[in-house]
Amino acid sequence: MPTSPPTALNLYLTGAHHQLWHEADAFAAEHVAPRVPRMEASPQKVERRTAQLMAQRGWFGVTIPTQYGGMAAGHVAKTILIHRTGVVSAAAAAQLQAGHIPIGAVQHWGNPEQKMRWLPQAAAGTLLLSIAVTEPQAGGHIGGIQTEAEADGGWWVITGSKVHIGNSHLAGLHVVIARTAPNDVPASQALTAFLVEHDRKGLSVDRHRPGLGMHGFTAGLLRLNRVRVPHANVLGDVGQGLFIAQSSSILYGRPNLTAVSLGIHEALVETTAQWLSGRPRYDGHLSDLPILRDRLGAMQARLQNALVLAYHAVHLLDRREPCDSHLIGAKHTGHELAAASARDAMELHGARALDGDYPLQRLFRDIQYTYPPAGTGEFQRIQLAKAALGETEIEWSERLAAEAAWTHPDPTAA
Repeated sequence: MPTSPPTALNLYLTGAHHQLWHEADAFAAEHVAPRVPRMEASPQKVERRTAQLMAQRGWFGVTIPTQYGGMAAGHVAKTILIHRTGVVSAAAAAQLQAGHIPIGAVQHWGNPEQKMRWLPQAAAGTLLLSIAVTEPQAGGHIGGIQTEAEADGGWWVITGSKVHIGNSHLAGLHVVIARTAPNDVPASQALTAFLVEHDRKGLSVDRHRPGLGMHGFTAGLLRLNRVRVPHANVLGDVGQGLFIAQSSSILYGRPNLTAVSLGIHEALVETTAQWLSGRPRYDGHLSDLPILRDRLGAMQARLQNALVLAYHAVHLLDRREPCDSHLIGAKHTGHELAAASARDAMELHGARALDGDYPLQRLFRDIQYTYPPAGTGEFQRIQLAKAALGETEIEWSERLAAEAAWTHPDPTAA
């Protein structure tokens, strides 16, 4: 059922944000919830319709400037869409969050011709994008990328493979990070980003393979066998690939995953509260037992903390405040808190938690997917340590945040 934003978020939300919250809830209830059972029953299939419906509503254009047909609504609005969708289906929320990362890369690093060509299509929902960084051997270690691009006249020839690529089977355009200099050249100068259309000769996507969770979402393997792209498809300058990947991960990847975790976390608390309050025990229900109330209360406390962390970070981002460490911390802590609540929820449900037709099993599996992308917990803590030591060199949030139209909160507007 549609909900209202918690009062704790009034500091960050405008009246337009409140309206978007209600619209997202209504959309998820009408279009996403009915598809969840089918997605769970057919993990070998890619869910395409939810992505199409979100695209048709312009949700992939929420941060795109209005001159390209976007909403120019900013990162708080984006977080609302992903969060509210994620309460109903983390897989559908993952489709939305994954599509925004490459859009951010084009928006911030594309030249005028590239923006005019690709952003209106993304805003209109006729084109989905992916970003292809991780590799089978290097994983998320950007400096270890081995996919190579060689200059050949006015063309670049790309060879390599990319794995765990969100929306791999839906995207019509891939932002591919490849090595354009020898291995002894520092990563800050050796990598370049390329815009690669899905129908380029030599580009293929392996068959979709179901994973532990996120059924319906596709994060597959791209193979590039001497794929030729023109020099006009270089995103940014040659040698800026590391910066493009890093900035996109910090400004989009981390807050997007924070929102997915938040949606799952909220569903975990709601499911557990309903179970405890409806399960008879003695002369009342399980929710009457103080020891179980204690554990449910701990789950609620975690959720409240995660909620404020998530929205505070993107609020700062919309205001062009230096907040890279807040975005990193929200992703790290949001997952940790949700994962702890997932463990409590499984234990509080007893054997019921193990039933395949009960939503808790899906939630427990899906929360595992917000840990590795955009850096594991260890990586996030290393980045946070750099902030504590004053070693941060670039604040992408200050340099590249979107010029959003909804960034002047007015709590009275709600």
